[in-house]
Amino acid sequence: MRGDPHSIRNRTNAMPLTTTAKKRLVTAALLAPASVWLFVFLVLPFIAMMVFSVGERGPAGGYQAAFTFAQYANLPARAAAYWNTLMLAPAGAFLCLLVAYPTAYYLAVKAAPRHRLLLVSLVVVPFWTSLLVRTYAWMFILGSRGIPSLLDMIGIEDVRLLNTPGAVLLGIVYGYLPLMIMPIYVSLEKLDRRLLEASADLGAKPASTFFSVTLPLSLPGVMTGVALVTILLLGEYLIPQLLGGGKVFFIGNALVDLFLQSRNWPFGSAIAVTLVAIVVVVLTVAMRIAWKVSGTRQVDLV
Repeated sequence: MRGDPHSIRNRTNAMPLTTTAKKRLVTAALLAPASVWLFVFLVLPFIAMMVFSVGERGPAGGYQAAFTFAQYANLPARAAAYWNTLMLAPAGAFLCLLVAYPTAYYLAVKAAPRHRLLLVSLVVVPFWTSLLVRTYAWMFILGSRGIPSLLDMIGIEDVRLLNTPGAVLLGIVYGYLPLMIMPIYVSLEKLDRRLLEASADLGAKPASTFFSVTLPLSLPGVMTGVALVTILLLGEYLIPQLLGGGKVFFIGNALVDLFLQSRNWPFGSAIAVTLVAIVVVVLTVAMRIAWKVSGTRQVDLV
C-alpha cells in the first residue's frame, strides 16, 4: 500500500526537474524577443563594421574587400574629433552632475511629499519635446539676436557665444540633465531616513551627515547617471553640429562626414569600432567603481 520506496524517490526527484525545465522555458521565451532584436540590430551591425574596418575605400566610395589595418593607422587624422569628444563629454557629464545632485537632493529629501510628484514631472517635461527643437531654441538664444544682442545694448560688444565649446557644453547640460537627475533621485529617495536621524542624534553636523552618510549611500546612483550620460555623449552628433557650428567636432560628426559625404566606409567603420571600444572601457570602469561603492556601502551599514 505504501508503494515502492525507490519509485516514490524517483517521482520526488523528477518533480523539481520538471519545474526547473518549465522555468527555463519561460525565461527563454521572455528573453527571446529582446535577444533576437539585439542580435539583429546590434551584434550583426557591429560585425559588419569590423569587417568594413579592415577593408579599403572603393574607387567610387563605399567599401572594397581587403584585409588591412591601414584605417586604424590613419585614426590620428581625426585626432581633433577624439580630443573634443574625450574632453567635452566627461566635462559635460561633470557639469550635469554639479547641477543634478542638488536638484535630486532637494526633490528626494527636502521637497514636501505632496509636491514631489509635480516637481519630478517638471524634470521630465523637456523630454516631451524634440531635442532638435530645444537645440534650435538655444541657437537663437546664443546667436547674434539673442544674448549677444542684449549685451551689445548695455555696451558689451563683440560677444560670441554660438559655435564655441561653451555653447556645446551648455546644450549638453540642458539636454542630458534629466538623465543625470533621475538615477540620483532614485538613489536618494530610497535612503533610510533613520540613518540621518541617528547621525544627528550622535551629534554630527548637517555637513558631516551629508558627507559621511548621504553622499556615500547615493554614490551608486551618481555612478549610474555619470556612466549613462558619458556613454551617450561619446556618440553625440546633434548638439555639436548645431551649437558647435562645424567648429566643435565630436566623433559622431566625423562618422556622419565619413559615411555620408566622403563615403569612406572603412575609415568610418574603424572610428566606429574604436568608439565602441571606448564605450566598453568606460562602462566597465563605471561598473567596477559602482560595484566597489556598493560593497563598501554594505560593510558600512553592518
